[in-house]
Amino acid sequence: MQHRQLGRSGLRVSRIALGTMTWGRDTSAEVAAEQLAAFVEAGGTLLDTADVYCDGESERILGELIGKVVPRDEIVVATKAVARRHEGPFGGGASRGALLTALDGSLSRLAVDHIDLWQLHAWDPAVPIEETLAAVDAALASGKARYVGVSNYSGWQLGTAATWQRAAPGRAPIVANQAEYSLLERGAEREVIPAALHHGIGVLAWAPLGRGVLTGKYRNGTPPDSRGASPHLAPYVEHHRNERAARIVQAVVTAAEGLGTSPLAVALAWVRDRPGVVAPVVGARDTAQLAGSLATENLELPPAIRAALDDVSAIPFGYPEQPIG
Repeated sequence: MQHRQLGRSGLRVSRIALGTMTWGRDTSAEVAAEQLAAFVEAGGTLLDTADVYCDGESERILGELIGKVVPRDEIVVATKAVARRHEGPFGGGASRGALLTALDGSLSRLAVDHIDLWQLHAWDPAVPIEETLAAVDAALASGKARYVGVSNYSGWQLGTAATWQRAAPGRAPIVANQAEYSLLERGAEREVIPAALHHGIGVLAWAPLGRGVLTGKYRNGTPPDSRGASPHLAPYVEHHRNERAARIVQAVVTAAEGLGTSPLAVALAWVRDRPGVVAPVVGARDTAQLAGSLATENLELPPAIRAALDDVSAIPFGYPEQPIG
C-alpha cells in the first residue's frame, strides 16, 4: 500500500485508514483481529478510533490487539476526544480538564504510552479555543500525544485553530482534519478542504463510501445484514438515500461495470485521490468487506470516468466559494 505525508508534518501514513467505529458492537473482537491482520498484511498503518466508539470498547479491543497482531511501532494509532462519555465536569467537551482526562482514559484502554495522532472530535463553542489548544500543547509536551488533528471542523474553525497554533513558537501545528467526504457528500469542498490546503493540513475522509450507499447494496432495498437494517445505524445510512444519491450510485455502478471492478472500489478510488485527501477512513462489517476496500489500492480511475463522476455528483457553489480540483 502506498503511503503519504500527513499534511506538512513528517508523519507518513497509509493512504487507506482502518476505522473501528463498530468494533465492540457490530464487529466482534475476533473479527476485529482478522481485520487488523488483513489491513497490516496489505501494508496499512493508520488505525482510527475514538474514546466514545461503543462506549470505549473500540479502544479496548484495539489495545488488546496491539502487540499481539501487530507490533506497536508498525502502526499509527489515532483516537479522538471531546464527545461526551458520561455526565460530570470532565465527562466530555473541550476544556483543559476534560481533554486531559479523556487522553488518560484513551491511553489506559489502548494500553499504550502515547497516541500518535490525537484528534479533537468536534468544535466546542462553550470553551475558548485558546484553552482547548493549550491542553493539546500540554498533551504533546508531556509525550502522551505526538501529533494533533481535528475532526468535523468547519472552514473558519479549521483556519482559526491552525492560525492560532502558528502564532507563537512551541505550539503544536494542526496536521490533520477529519471530514465526511464522498461522492454523495462533497460539502467539504466549499470551505473545509480549501482551508486545509492553505494551511498544509491533511484531510482524512470519513464515510468515503457514502455511509455504505455507494456500494450499491441499497439500490433494490435494505439487505437484512446491512447497517441500514441495524436499529442504531439505520438513520446514519438513511441520510444518503434519496433521488440524487440514486443517480450518483447508478453512475458509480456503470463505471464499475466498464472497468471490471466493484462500485466500492470506484467510489473509494475517487475520494482517495481528491485534492487534499491523505486517506479515506474505511470501516467494514467483516474481513471480506474490508478486502474489497484494500483491493482498491491497484485502481486508478481513468480521467474520463473521474470527470463523469465529478459531473454527476457536482454541488453548487456560492459567492465567494470556488471549486477545487
